Amino acid sequence: MIPFLPAYIPPDIDMTAVQADVADDGVSVPPADQAEAPALRAIVEQAAREGIDLKVVVIATNPPIDTPLRDIATEVGAANPGSTVLALSPSFAGAYSTRFDRTTLEAGQDIARTGDPVQSTQNFLGELTTPHFPWTAFTVVLLLLVLIAAISTRVLQKFSKRSIESGTASTS
Repeated sequence: MIPFLPAYIPPDIDMTAVQADVADDGVSVPPADQAEAPALRAIVEQAAREGIDLKVVVIATNPPIDTPLRDIATEVGAANPGSTVLALSPSFAGAYSTRFDRTTLEAGQDIARTGDPVQSTQNFLGELTTPHFPWTAFTVVLLLLVLIAAISTRVLQKFSKRSIESGTASTS
C-alpha cells in the first residue's frame, strides 16, 4: 500500500515544528497566539476526558483556499494514529480523523470558522460530542418496513385471488 502524502502544505508552515509542538501537548500555535495555548490545551484535555484524542494546529495566516488545512491535519493525523486533528487559520478550518465520518468533521469545520481559535476549537469539540440522529439505522428500518409491506401485499393478493378462484369453482 502506498501512503497518501498531503497535496499542498504552504511553504511558510514548518511541519517539523508543528509535529514537535503537537507531540509535546497536543497543540501547535504560532508565536503570536501563545496566549491562547493554555485554553487550547484545556480543550484538548477536556476532549481526552470524553474519549477523543484531539490535536489542534493553529496557523497564523490564511492559505489561498481551505484545502491545505485538511492536508496539514492529515499529516499530523498520520503521525498521531487514532487522533482527530483540527487545523485552524484566521478564516478557514480543516480536519482529519479516522474515528469520525467526513460529514461530522465538515459540520465541525463549518462551526469552527469563528476567527477565535479557542472558540473555534470548543465549537468543533461540541459538534463531535453532540449526539446526532441515527439516519442510517432509521433508513434501514424504513426499508425493512417497506419490504415487509410489499411482501405482505403480494401474499394478500395471491391469497385473495386463490379464494376468489375457489369460490367461483365451487358454485359452478
